[in-house]
Amino acid sequence: MTMGDETPVTSLVLPVLIRPILSQLERRDVAASQTLRAALSKVEAAHPGFTYDLVVGIMRRGDLSINMNESVLRLQGSTSEADVVEYRLSRSEDAFQELNRKSAALKKILSRIPDEITDRKNIFRNNKYTIFFFREIASAIKKLLDAVNEVAGFIPGSAGKQALEQRKREFVKFSKRFSNTLKEYFKEGQANAVFVSALYLIHQTNMIMVTVKSKCEFL
Repeated sequence: MTMGDETPVTSLVLPVLIRPILSQLERRDVAASQTLRAALSKVEAAHPGFTYDLVVGIMRRGDLSINMNESVLRLQGSTSEADVVEYRLSRSEDAFQELNRKSAALKKILSRIPDEITDRKNIFRNNKYTIFFFREIASAIKKLLDAVNEVAGFIPGSAGKQALEQRKREFVKFSKRFSNTLKEYFKEGQANAVFVSALYLIHQTNMIMVTVKSKCEFL
């Protein structure tokens, strides 16, 4: 995999893995942390996927075998608002703050997937709980879409509204793909496919937030 590959994990390594580490460094050396943060953000913007390649390169040199999809998905659940600031809305109206909450809630529950499906036998023994968990995800998806609809009324101009509508359609497409991937998992047991599909859904959630920010916060 190289820089710019269309995979969701490449866009999430910087906010989910690298920035939390830099936040810890900031407690010891603010200047060094801020310098690294700015430099990595700049190079990632110019060469999407750079931080992913950097991390993978380090793991290869260390002869480490880690499932990046699973690891990044798990880490998503522990990110702070400061680490994912580009995916948070700053406007104070209830509709925008509700979208922040629903976006965070969906990503949080998706981050639990590795723990929930690691033991496939346990899933089948606790079928009622499994159904409840995936219904919880479906509910979080619906609540996010409802929140997006509320925010849409704040976006000025037809072009901005169309851009958000396109993002919604993409999100719905990947939501359906996620559902189908889960069905395949129960037949084939390919956990990594579920991790990737969940990461795509997180990425699409982030793209909705970026679109809203670009249309409502930089006027």
